[in-house]
Amino acid sequence: MSFENTIENRKSPCVNVDPVISGSQPECPNTPVPLTPLVTGAVAKIPVVLAELTVQINMDSIIKLPEPAYEIKNIKKRVKLTQCLLLQDTNVLFIRGFVRKNIDYTTRTCSNEEGFCGDIRHCTIDVPFNCTTPVDFNGTPPLVPPLNSSEEFQYFNVEDDLGPDFADKDALLSGDFSEFNQISTEFFTERPYCELVSSRIVEFDEFIGRKKPDHKIEIPFEERFFTEIEEKMVVFLTLKLLQKRQVAIPPAAPLRHDK
Repeated sequence: MSFENTIENRKSPCVNVDPVISGSQPECPNTPVPLTPLVTGAVAKIPVVLAELTVQINMDSIIKLPEPAYEIKNIKKRVKLTQCLLLQDTNVLFIRGFVRKNIDYTTRTCSNEEGFCGDIRHCTIDVPFNCTTPVDFNGTPPLVPPLNSSEEFQYFNVEDDLGPDFADKDALLSGDFSEFNQISTEFFTERPYCELVSSRIVEFDEFIGRKKPDHKIEIPFEERFFTEIEEKMVVFLTLKLLQKRQVAIPPAAPLRHDK
């Protein structure tokens, strides 16, 4: 085989890909499998709902765009939590996170008195928030972890050789100072945690410092550009506060067979 043929073989694809053919798929049959649940009762460790609440977070911020914009086309928002912590032995919930915003806006490339053209750009930013809120537990408060403990103990010791200042029958009765004995106890309790159920955002955005371009630039008379946005948001977060607990599950009631 020549060197040219070897190079040509390397360039040619080794796998031929057929065009994708789409269409409806036939129904896949299935056979139900009988369940074998535990009906004699059990003790299970499962998440227990301590509380479910809707938190209102008020936000006010200034967003600076990297270039002049003439219009906002769309703003997509996503809520992300980074902390949801129940402080031990209190009902205070610490919440921290941010709203990720993807802003689509228009720019100017060319224009005249009848209209202007440009690109649609985007800018993605994270608007942080943090707050605390009191929690009303749904009849099941969180399990308070026991306190760790550390205790010392010692053994009785008799020492006969006390030296020349003591009689032969004298003895030192005390604890044994030649050793150190301790019992340390630690408890590892499940920490309460949060689940984000839903979020709702009510938003008002206002363009700050709108200006008309330089008089040398021909542009429709009503167009103005801006680089800053003042946003006001009210974020409603529905949270579920849970903790893994041991729960007694009673035996299942026997099935009734009606005649």
